[in-house]
Amino acid sequence: MKIISAEQVHQNLNFNELIPLLKHSFSRPFSMPQRQVHALAPEQSDNHDAFALLPSWNEKVIGNKTFTYFPDNAVKHDLPGLFSKIMLFKRQTGEPLALVDGTSVTYWRTAAISALASQLLSRENSQHLMLFGTGNLATYLVKAHLTVRDIKQVTLWGRNSTKVADLIGEFSALYPGVTFTASVDVDMEVASADIICCATGAKKPLFDGKLVSAGTHIDCLGNHMKDARECDTATVTRARVFVDSLTNTLNEAGELLMPIAEGAFNKEDIVGELADMCKDPKILRQSEDEITLFKSVGTAISDLVAAHRVVEKLAD
Repeated sequence: MKIISAEQVHQNLNFNELIPLLKHSFSRPFSMPQRQVHALAPEQSDNHDAFALLPSWNEKVIGNKTFTYFPDNAVKHDLPGLFSKIMLFKRQTGEPLALVDGTSVTYWRTAAISALASQLLSRENSQHLMLFGTGNLATYLVKAHLTVRDIKQVTLWGRNSTKVADLIGEFSALYPGVTFTASVDVDMEVASADIICCATGAKKPLFDGKLVSAGTHIDCLGNHMKDARECDTATVTRARVFVDSLTNTLNEAGELLMPIAEGAFNKEDIVGELADMCKDPKILRQSEDEITLFKSVGTAISDLVAAHRVVEKLAD
């Protein structure tokens, strides 16, 4: 059994390969039971430590991603808040195949899924990307989205102006043909954006959904809690809504659960899951003026596919 490090993951994944691979994999048969997220101290309202198990399998490989979430680690222990590993087994025999660093895989597959959803739902002539969030995912998201659309302008919003400036410098050096700017007027920028990507820890909506222009594609991937959301009810009710996984989003995503609780939205209004999007192009964007929304909370099968791709490349 191989043990594969984060460095090996980064060296062996790229978005030009990973995005079409994920599209193909979601169009093929796979199994993905509902993930289990266990609160480690449910009796303590101020403690959010958790342990999660995310199983899945396809015709090639069986996998289980496990992760620990300790949000106070940075302050209390000077450690990351999340640690993750992906265990892979051969589908035909059940033999252990590899133990892969899960944190690095998560960055790659999250950004790749975000870009895949944009490739399927955003207008082909989209040129202005607005990215909310300056965390670890930001660099991956920009690279992934620029892989699938001819983006000319990226507006970056973040609470830490130093992080925003640093990322703009990094991106400008990598992509001299793209204009990178810091957000100065969210209302104006949201109204002019073709693609809005939200990857934050925000508990309340980041923008006014009434200001979103016709034809915009919106992607919300940062929130995994029932009582929090990155976009408001107006955004949801104005859009045709798609999700990565019905089971997981309807169990975890406040972006959908809160409008449902308000009576403004029904789960039956969700057009389809990512697998449906990859198999049936007829359900995708219906017009140039349509607003589309993709809500993701992460899928075990995308972890499985990305991790297995690393294993295959290392075996070549």
